[in-house]
Amino acid sequence: MRVGLLTEGGYPYADGDARAWCDRLVRGLAQHEFEVYALGRGPGQRAGSWGELPPQVSRVRTAPLWGEPERRRGGRGGRRQRRRFAEHFAELAAAISVPYGSGAPHGSGVPGRSTVEADRFASGLYGLAELAGEYGGLSTALRSEDAVRTLERACHAPGTPRGAQQARLADLLSVAEALERALRPLSLDWYGGAGDPGLSGVDLCHAATGGAAVLPGLVAKRRFGTPLLLTEYGVRLRECYLAGAADAGDGRPLSGPLQAPSGAAQALSGPVRTLLAAFHGRLAAEAYARADLITPGNTHTRRWQERCGADRERLRTVYPGMDAARFAEVGEAGAAQAGGDDRTLVWVGRIEPPKDVIALLHAFAE
Repeated sequence: MRVGLLTEGGYPYADGDARAWCDRLVRGLAQHEFEVYALGRGPGQRAGSWGELPPQVSRVRTAPLWGEPERRRGGRGGRRQRRRFAEHFAELAAAISVPYGSGAPHGSGVPGRSTVEADRFASGLYGLAELAGEYGGLSTALRSEDAVRTLERACHAPGTPRGAQQARLADLLSVAEALERALRPLSLDWYGGAGDPGLSGVDLCHAATGGAAVLPGLVAKRRFGTPLLLTEYGVRLRECYLAGAADAGDGRPLSGPLQAPSGAAQALSGPVRTLLAAFHGRLAAEAYARADLITPGNTHTRRWQERCGADRERLRTVYPGMDAARFAEVGEAGAAQAGGDDRTLVWVGRIEPPKDVIALLHAFAE
């Protein structure tokens, strides 16, 4: 099987999120061929800056989510192209102007994902992906004055919540820049052409995290019917919410999925945080709705995915594995024969639900 492994800020770079378990996964499945499609999060992650890869990794394609976008054909395009862009981007803008977490039918079990807004987001997203496939990159259009004006109209539409209505021109410029970075995977040349099949030639797309990394998998599923597997050990949407709360509390610039525009020296405003959080919420819901299988790495992540609309029938909790052989070298019997062991077992980490410190304390007690 040929697997397209989709990552962001992790494998195959030397460090980063989810790098270790991705490496164990690839090395443990030597019978399969892996093509890695990696999105870099910052200047420290550049093409070629990774360690030794196993032979089953046949190729690595990289693209940055930072700095200036790659210049590809497309530009602003002709009148028909601009009209189509305006229509699709207006749908997406309308969907994110309503905060994620509002508008769901009572008792639906899918808080914040009303059918209308979800459909508008999907229509806009895949319309933009189709446009990028036909005409090339969307970066110029996404940063254009037309895009900013479209965001402005969406935020000031009747019934829009106050958080979006308060957005000023500077806020809308920041949102447009952030959306351009987040949507860069739509404009990449990863989907095949000119003798290179790219993602059109893989048997499975495996997104190693949510967020931007899942976008190529969604596009491949839409265009080629490629099955999509999504693995999350930490929910990107949760990271987005936590980053927004931290920024509101201490004024520090954001990072990760809610990062400030390039070169920004100040924290993002409330309207910007609201709109970007809504975008990531809609994207997470779309990924959970379209993935053929979702494998959370812990129960806490699974609960988040269920609350965001993931179908329980397609959820399989897969805990991170590791080689336990080195921990069995001495064993309890060996320690007892040595006359007791006064060494102390120590754990260092954040006190938060995904770490499951309660289970750790029970294990220490036993």
